Amino acid sequence: MTLPVPAFVLLLAQRGFSQYFRQHFLDTTFKGLYKANAFDMALLIPYFVVLILLAGYGLHRYTLVYLYYKKKKNKTVEPAEKFADLPSVTVQLPIFNEQYVVDRLLQAICRLDYPREKLDIQLLDDSTDETVDVARALVEHYVAHGHPVSYIHRTNREGYKAGALQEGLKTATGEFVAIFDADFVPPPDFLVRTIHHFTDPKIGMVQTRWTHINRNYSFLTEVEAILLDGHFVLEHSGRARHDVFFNFNGTAGIWRRQAIEEAGGWQHDTLTEDTDLSYRAQLKGWKFIYRQDIECPAELPVEMTAFKTQQARWAKGLIQTGKKILPRVLKSDQPFRVKLEACYHLTANLSYPLMVILSVLLLPAMVIRFYQGWFQMLYIDIPLFLASTFSISSFYLVSQRELFPKTWPRALLYLPFLMALGIGLTVTNTVAVLEALVGKKSAFARTPKYRVESKKDKLHAAKYRKRLGWVPWIELLIGSYFAMTVFYAVQNENYLTVPFLLLFVVGYWYTGMMSLLQGRFAGISLSASESHSKPFPVGV
Repeated sequence: MTLPVPAFVLLLAQRGFSQYFRQHFLDTTFKGLYKANAFDMALLIPYFVVLILLAGYGLHRYTLVYLYYKKKKNKTVEPAEKFADLPSVTVQLPIFNEQYVVDRLLQAICRLDYPREKLDIQLLDDSTDETVDVARALVEHYVAHGHPVSYIHRTNREGYKAGALQEGLKTATGEFVAIFDADFVPPPDFLVRTIHHFTDPKIGMVQTRWTHINRNYSFLTEVEAILLDGHFVLEHSGRARHDVFFNFNGTAGIWRRQAIEEAGGWQHDTLTEDTDLSYRAQLKGWKFIYRQDIECPAELPVEMTAFKTQQARWAKGLIQTGKKILPRVLKSDQPFRVKLEACYHLTANLSYPLMVILSVLLLPAMVIRFYQGWFQMLYIDIPLFLASTFSISSFYLVSQRELFPKTWPRALLYLPFLMALGIGLTVTNTVAVLEALVGKKSAFARTPKYRVESKKDKLHAAKYRKRLGWVPWIELLIGSYFAMTVFYAVQNENYLTVPFLLLFVVGYWYTGMMSLLQGRFAGISLSASESHSKPFPVGV
C-alpha cells in the first residue's frame, strides 16, 4: 500500500522546485505595482501588533529554557539540616463530590511515613451528593484504626476551595500544612522528604512535581501530561533557579502556617487562590522551595470538557490574580527581574484573546501580504510565526528530554497535536479571560475525577459530566474557516503557510468534536511510556 501524496507536493514535483522558486521569489515583474491603502493598513497594523505580542510570549519560553540550564548551580538540593524532633503537620484534603477517589486519597494519606502523634488529618468536605456518606464512613473507619483523621463538612461552600482551607485552619493543630487535592496519591515518604526544608526559618512553602497516574490512558491524557511536564520542569525550575516568584500549585505542597497567616490567609476573590496566596507570601519576604525530584502522582482529566473546564478556570484565575497582585508587585522594592517575570507569568493567558484576533485577521492579512510580495512575508511574517509558535515545540521537547532521556523522541509524535490542542483551547479560555478582565465572577468549577488509572477502568462519566453549550459548535465553525484559508493558500501556491494553518484546523476541529463526542474515544493512545531511568531527572 502506498501512502497518499499531498496535491501541492505533486504540483511542485511536476513544475520543478527551481521553477517554483524563481517564479515566486525572484520574479520582479510586478514589483512596486501594489500600494497598500487605508483599509489594508487597518488590517495589517493590528495583525502585526498581535503577532509581535505573541512572539514576545514565545520568546519568554525560550528564556525559561535558557534559565533552566544556565542556573543549574541554583538547583534545589537536600536541606542542609534536619529537625531533631519532627514538627506537627496538618494535612488538609479539600474535596467536593469526589465519591470515586476519596477512598484512594485517604488510604494514601494514612500510609504517610510520619509519627501519628504529630499528624492532624482534615477531610474538608463541601460535597452535596453521596460523597458525604462515603467520606464520613471512611473517616470513621480510619479513626477506628488509630489514624488522626477529622471530618469537616460545610453546607454553604462559601469561598469554595479557599473557604474550605481557611475553615480548616481554625481547628488545625499543625505548625505546617500539607495540602492534597482529591485525585492525588502522595508517596509514603512525602512529608519526611519535604519537612526538613523548614529548618530554614525563611522558607514558607515547598512545592513538589506532579506526575500522572493515567498518562497512558488515551491520546488526550498523553498530551495533557506533556503540557503539565513543561510547566513543572521548565517554568517552576526556571523561575526557582532564577530567584524570582513562582507559585504553589494548590496541591502536592506544604506550607509553614505562619506564612499563610502573615500573607492574609486563603482568599477567594480569584479562582487561583493558590497563586494569589503565593505572591502575597513572597511579597512578605517568604522564600519558596521547588523540589523537582519529589514526585506526587495525580489523575489527569480523561474527557475534553473536563480538561477545558480546568484550563478555563486556571486562565481566568491567573488574570484575576494579575489584576489584584501585579500593581503590588510593581510598586514593591523587588528586583526588576522579579517584576518582569511576574508580568509574563500573570498575563500569559492574554495570548488567548490575541489568538482569536489573529484567527480573524489571518485570511485577509494573507491576501494582502500575498499581493505585497513573498519576500516580505519571508523576512517579516515567518520569523514572527516561528517565535510565537515553534517556541512551544522546543519548550515541551526539552521537558520530555529531561524526564525521559531514553524515549523522549516519541514526544515528537505528540507535538503537532499539542500545538493544535493549545490553539483549540482558544475559544473557551478567551471567554474566561474576558470574564476576568471585566470582573465577572463565577463559581469554582471543579474538575471531575473518575478514578480512571488504566484502560481497564470504567469511566463513570455521566455522574459529573458537564457540557460546554455553544462553544464546541463555535470551534467547529472556526476550524471550517481555517480549512478555507488552507484551500486559499494552496490555490495561490502559498505552501509555506499550509502546515501552520493546518494546526488551526486540527486544533479547533479536534477540541470541538471531542467535546461533542466525549468519552467515545477514551483509551486511545499511541504507545507505552518510559519510567524515569534515574531518581533525579537529567539536568537537575
